[in-house]
Amino acid sequence: MDSAPSTASPSVATGDPDGVACPADGTALTVYYDGACPVCTREIGLYRGQRGAESVRWVDASTCDADALGPGLDRPRALARLHVRRPDGTLVDGAGAFAAMWRALPAWSVLGRLAGVAPVRRVLDLAYDGFLRVRPMWRAAPSALPAVLVADLRTDHAGETGAVRIYRGVLAVSRDPAVRAFAERHLETEARHLREIEAVLPPGRRSRLLPAWRAAGWLTGALPALFGARAVHATIEAVETFVDRHYAEQLARIDALDPAGADARLQSLRTLLDACRRDEVEHRDEAADAFARAGRGAGPLLRLWARTVGAGSVAAVAVCRRV
Repeated sequence: MDSAPSTASPSVATGDPDGVACPADGTALTVYYDGACPVCTREIGLYRGQRGAESVRWVDASTCDADALGPGLDRPRALARLHVRRPDGTLVDGAGAFAAMWRALPAWSVLGRLAGVAPVRRVLDLAYDGFLRVRPMWRAAPSALPAVLVADLRTDHAGETGAVRIYRGVLAVSRDPAVRAFAERHLETEARHLREIEAVLPPGRRSRLLPAWRAAGWLTGALPALFGARAVHATIEAVETFVDRHYAEQLARIDALDPAGADARLQSLRTLLDACRRDEVEHRDEAADAFARAGRGAGPLLRLWARTVGAGSVAAVAVCRRV
């Protein structure tokens, strides 16, 4: 029941009733489902009305805090398909998750035991994967959000796409071990941001200029890498200074739209964007510290480049909000 098919992470055994152990949280059983999917929500509603459902913890992965997902499970994977965490902390997904959930409900326990039989489980997994291919037609899209926030998410997706390419551009050119370690750490974070934003912004809502943003990002990383560590760090500081301000503006918009913090969907989005902003601030500060440790100020060419990068970011956002 949750978005397009995905490859299970190493910490989740797809359809495997044995799963992979994660720390237990003391709950009898935890079911993670996508509350933004009407079909999934109706099915979960059926199960929640059954005897035994009171002993199960039901978590809507589309609106919960990231911490509620527990170890070994991030939001994109939780939204991609049904997951269940057993009392011992084991995570299972797909048919294995359905089998575990059904066995916890007396009226469904026979079906749960049957679903645990290997041939039956394989058939169920095939049927579930087929459902996941058509599920995006029903899943609630960000159109349920105010148009201004959909536009914000489009700029965020394009920006994180560009950020991934910036660090790949740095890694393609630089042979400085410290610069490469810096880029590799930040690339991992930006790739995670991109996955998280893709989980809430369907392909049809993304910028149609993504190839241009990828190319621009790669050049923004590769060109300064030709001139050494100081140029790379100055570039990242300029980019992240803009990104900090951009995310802060979005948080302020959400606060204005939901001053009481009562809209779970908006607050879930706010949590995501604020976490991204804090990561970007850390990137900016790390780059600024590295630049300062070099012991020389920025020359006129480097200052011009940093201003160009900042102005280019502003222009890209303006275009991306519309295209």
